[in-house]
Amino acid sequence: QVSKLADVMVRHGVKKGDRVVIYMPMIPQTVYCMLACARIGAIHSLIFGGFASKELSVRVDHAKPKLIVTASFGVEPKRKVEYISLLEGALARVQSKPDKVLIYKRPNLGHVPLTPGRDLDWEEELAKAQCYKCVSVPSDHPLYILYTSGTTGLPKGVVRPTGGYAVMLNWTMSAVYGLKPGEVWWAASDLGWVVGHSYICYGPLLHGNTTVLYEGKPVGTPDAGAYFRVLAEHEVAAFFTSPTAIRAIRQQDPEAALGKQYSLKRFRTLFVAGEHCDVDTLEWSKKVFKVPVLDHWWQTESGSAITASCIGLGNSTTPPPGQAGKPVPGYNVMILDENKKPVKAKTLGNIVVKLPLPPGAFSGLWENQETFQKLYFQRFPGYYDTMDAGYMDEDGYLYVLSRADDVINVAGHRISAGAIEECVLFHHAVADCAVVGQEDPLKGHVPFALCVLREGIKTEEEKILEEIVERVRTNIGPVAAFQKGVFVKQLPKTRSGKIPRSALSALVSGKPYKITPTIEDASVFKHIEEVLKKN
Repeated sequence: QVSKLADVMVRHGVKKGDRVVIYMPMIPQTVYCMLACARIGAIHSLIFGGFASKELSVRVDHAKPKLIVTASFGVEPKRKVEYISLLEGALARVQSKPDKVLIYKRPNLGHVPLTPGRDLDWEEELAKAQCYKCVSVPSDHPLYILYTSGTTGLPKGVVRPTGGYAVMLNWTMSAVYGLKPGEVWWAASDLGWVVGHSYICYGPLLHGNTTVLYEGKPVGTPDAGAYFRVLAEHEVAAFFTSPTAIRAIRQQDPEAALGKQYSLKRFRTLFVAGEHCDVDTLEWSKKVFKVPVLDHWWQTESGSAITASCIGLGNSTTPPPGQAGKPVPGYNVMILDENKKPVKAKTLGNIVVKLPLPPGAFSGLWENQETFQKLYFQRFPGYYDTMDAGYMDEDGYLYVLSRADDVINVAGHRISAGAIEECVLFHHAVADCAVVGQEDPLKGHVPFALCVLREGIKTEEEKILEEIVERVRTNIGPVAAFQKGVFVKQLPKTRSGKIPRSALSALVSGKPYKITPTIEDASVFKHIEEVLKKN
């Protein structure tokens, strides 16, 4: 499939260094496309399946692809996503149109018409293709461009060099994740995210591990037992997911009763990343999955873990709760204050990495080296600015609390939103929460909590809020000035489970806010507005 697909691409004019945009769902054909591009030295740019036309057009215009590969439909829990109409909407807006569009028609989901002269039918093209040999590239040749929308500003196209990335991924599969070749691995992410690139596609395949590709969700496909079913059916040895996914399962099935019917005999380690994992979620995961649960921390830019427990190197599978590991070999992680000076242990500061960055990290931003220099290296010369905030303990464990811009300045005191969220989530009635800064005439900002309750909670909301306020006061201190919160049905999240804090902060402060295109359900903002009006 891969070598024939490479032949199809070459026959339609794609050569080494050309860009190919892949706009597809979570299906094996998406991985074939990635590998076919790598085979011929074309640079792939995966764009989330089902991304809106406007956002898709911005990325297509920036990458200027020779070819776009798409599928007829995507499948979501409650709807069918019509990729072709979304793509047509994007192509109507772009300046640099691709030469060809290759379309994979998914079986049993309906017919899609092809545009003569532009569109190619996947099956027809593969039927007449030959196997195409690999093209050699320099080790620093770009493998892919991955656009990160983050939750603010214009998209940034992270560029990944080929050689160092392959070496790093192969090494991490054993050193960080403790896997032997031949074992089954599952990263429950999306191919459109960095986790999907690194640990659904390239990492496990380089290391000789079977990789699980899952189109469903943690809940609703069909229920909160889905993850347990996949782990059991495929005899998964190690599993990687986000704290958000685990909280979603816990909200719908607090005792994980649906998972009890499955035997997880091969399963031995659960890894979480993507956001700070509160201790309560960590402990619940240990209890229901009955394996060590290890938090680790990395970014799109790094491509693999910056800090982790590195269990394959013999490190403990029971590190202190709340930490995200120690620096992975190759990363010199430090905590600096606003004056660029190192801080004492357990002092909140800016997490930075002393240069140079190790193999596998990004080499630039596509066609935007000026932003690359300014954004990551200007604020702390000689360091890579992770733009995350946290602290290190005396033993060298890193505690990542929030993005640096999630630190709330309360009357001159820098309070971590993540630390308050940890206190809120400790309450047995709360399934999920977001803490953001609300403008205050006296203190500048005060923390404001948006909480989602677990199913079946009967306690009065007012009483729950009082108990949460008391816990924050006890654990963080009166200096946090935490008094306010509301209860909502749901929080807005990006597809990777991140909370759009700047938008929520503006919303609770009564300011105009921008909904980023990666938000899964934008209607949640209206719901929160209504709740705020009543309070």
